[in-house]
Amino acid sequence: MKKIFTLLLIASISTSAILAGCGTKEYEDPVNTLTATASTDKYRNYYQIFVNSFADSNGDQVGDLQGIIDNLDYLNDGDPNTGNDLGVDGIWLTPIMPSPSYHKYDVTDYYNIDPDFGTLETFDKLVSECHKRGINIILDLVLNHASSQHPYYLKAVEEVEEGNLDGYAQYFEIHPTSYFDSDTQTNYLSHAMACEANFTEEMPEWNLNSEKTREEFAKITKFWLDRGVDGFRLDAVKYFSNKSTDGTEFLNWFCDKCKETNPDVYVVGENWDDDSKIQEIFKSGIDSQFAFKFSQSSGTLTTEVIAQRGTAIAKKVMKYNDKMYSNNENYIPTMFLSNHDMVRSGNSLEPKGLSYEKMAASVYMLFPGNPFIYYGEEIGITAPNTTSDSAYRTPMIFDSNNLPNIWVNGVGDVAKDTKYGGAKQQQADPNSLLSFYSRIIKIKNQNPEIARGKITGLQTFDNTAICAYYVEYNGTKLMIIHNMNAEENAELTITDDMIANPEIRAELVASFPVDKDGAFTSTEDENAVYQHTAIKEGVLTMPAQSTVILKTAETAE
Repeated sequence: MKKIFTLLLIASISTSAILAGCGTKEYEDPVNTLTATASTDKYRNYYQIFVNSFADSNGDQVGDLQGIIDNLDYLNDGDPNTGNDLGVDGIWLTPIMPSPSYHKYDVTDYYNIDPDFGTLETFDKLVSECHKRGINIILDLVLNHASSQHPYYLKAVEEVEEGNLDGYAQYFEIHPTSYFDSDTQTNYLSHAMACEANFTEEMPEWNLNSEKTREEFAKITKFWLDRGVDGFRLDAVKYFSNKSTDGTEFLNWFCDKCKETNPDVYVVGENWDDDSKIQEIFKSGIDSQFAFKFSQSSGTLTTEVIAQRGTAIAKKVMKYNDKMYSNNENYIPTMFLSNHDMVRSGNSLEPKGLSYEKMAASVYMLFPGNPFIYYGEEIGITAPNTTSDSAYRTPMIFDSNNLPNIWVNGVGDVAKDTKYGGAKQQQADPNSLLSFYSRIIKIKNQNPEIARGKITGLQTFDNTAICAYYVEYNGTKLMIIHNMNAEENAELTITDDMIANPEIRAELVASFPVDKDGAFTSTEDENAVYQHTAIKEGVLTMPAQSTVILKTAETAE
């Protein structure tokens, strides 16, 4: 079947497409003629690391901070113009503070590092090494709840048993309970007390209204910002607006308090609520909230890429962003495909083929804002099953010939080769998924409008597979076009009203190189044919599953 499909695909490519190889004119890649510039602001390409599963430096079967340090050159070697690294310039670390669980989302000490992961000294080294490479670090900060083993909560329980609600009980959502007397049909106040918990009894809720709680949070944030942290990912923002707590007011207080220590702090919230509630939270001034509706296997990004509906996804993203900008003009969009709480994107996209994984990467990474790559997504790691959070957190594969021995709670040692090989193997292949991600980030560093611009308009064509939109930033405009059709090329007329005197700034072609007979071939094949985009006399030719970035050509004075 693969042979037949490939022949059909190649047959559909117009002869006006430029081909390199097989004796044709050598292709000149515009990306090789441009200079990439490292980011110095909040706009970053982030990489989420589930610390427990990323890299184990000491052989205890648990990922740790030193393991991250040892692999920083894979993430970013410090030079945006090289191509051997992934190129990310932001890292989100899942919780690293002491906790009784493997996931660490129930914190017992907000001022330290869990012994499984290292020490404060190791953390300081990680921050220093990241900053040397131009990488910002944001910490997962859990303010909605603590561990039931947190010293403040243990003291609160003792005091409540003694009838004291004026001490440590003020830090938590502890309230009197009531019971219903069926004989008198009356509710009575009980002498017992209850602490609210949105997740489990082992995660009691902080009282976000309490001045004592806020004083403690202010100390915590200053502690980490003083150590060089660049921002925070806030867990469970949805529940900040809970009971008597006004989540918008609390977040406004929190962001302002962080800016007292670092005016450039970046704060992104986890909020899987509906659009109107997410929009309301943006009144707080928070920089970002993850766009959950576009993620997951059932989300807009994956479903539309598989269905090859380009026009639809462009409309949905612009509409969503416009709503959020209405409550925060400095809003930074945050697209992602999957994270530690959902099945990996590879589970949905890999069965369709590598080109679909590349196409999805191109689409979400090139929307404005800060995209978040879940570790291993860039090499196509899949979850061993789709029913367990633990299965979504399996080890990173740096070398498929030397698999890691990392234990994952409830799953065990489940490291296995990816379909496409580990990071080491994919670095050696210029047409790998990893190389594709690296190229996307390099293109973004060459064209700052992509991340920092706003979508100012859509461009429709008589082709629903085309996703086309404009981004503008500091007086310059780019036109970003995706042909999401997996089998047919596209020929699009680009008029001066769209973009005058257009030149191709960059292209991304998701399909493999093919041999002269149209069958997929290895990258080592000296007769391999590579399909490329081209623009001639106002007609843009795009291969199947490709992306092009257009800009008005600069003219000499």
